[in-house]
Amino acid sequence: MSNVVVAMTGASGAIYAVRLIEVLMAAGRTVHLTISASAAQVLKHELGLKIDLENFDPTQLLSDPAGQPDDSVIRKIKPTHSEDFALSSVLGDSDLKQGALIYHHYKDFSAGIASGSFLTDGMVICPCSMGTLGSIASGACGNLIHRAADVHLKERRKLILLARETPLGLIPLENMVKLTQAGAIVMPAAPGFYHNPVTIHDLVDFMSGRICDHLGIRHDIHQRWGNQPL
Repeated sequence: MSNVVVAMTGASGAIYAVRLIEVLMAAGRTVHLTISASAAQVLKHELGLKIDLENFDPTQLLSDPAGQPDDSVIRKIKPTHSEDFALSSVLGDSDLKQGALIYHHYKDFSAGIASGSFLTDGMVICPCSMGTLGSIASGACGNLIHRAADVHLKERRKLILLARETPLGLIPLENMVKLTQAGAIVMPAAPGFYHNPVTIHDLVDFMSGRICDHLGIRHDIHQRWGNQPL
């Protein structure tokens, strides 16, 4: 089973990470997840999800929306029935597999993902705050997220930064240039609209699909340009 590191930081857009983890696991990947303290705050504010970083359980993050109260944020954003998001399927039936989720505390430098000898197919920081982006650009390794990102750069492995900020100041822009030159892929959380999205979920899936493209994962999450009926 292929390893993919997913790190959540304190930028807005927590739903992008939740959906990405679902897709990666459906594709049979082992997801090594780490969540910053700020990301836990964003998850609670944006999705109503209470994450216990000291005693993490996957059900805290990947809860079934059908089991949530009718007025819950996650139920409003995530569809409970396939017909509610006709434009978005996860993967073709032949590609569906059972993945796994392994959690690492963001302060745990003894985790495998802190070492280059631990093999992965890539790392995604989703969403990526400007503070995290700046720390990685400067080479500072203040937590496991920074260290794992540094490892992926030095090992010349895929590092995808789903940057979420607007407008962008000069310093973050310079950091993005620096990281791009170092080998990272800076991917702004800016979904397209050419696939005619009808729900928030469709917009989220667009970004999940683009991330999967760069990780080399086949999917049918959204319509591609050139495949739409005229």
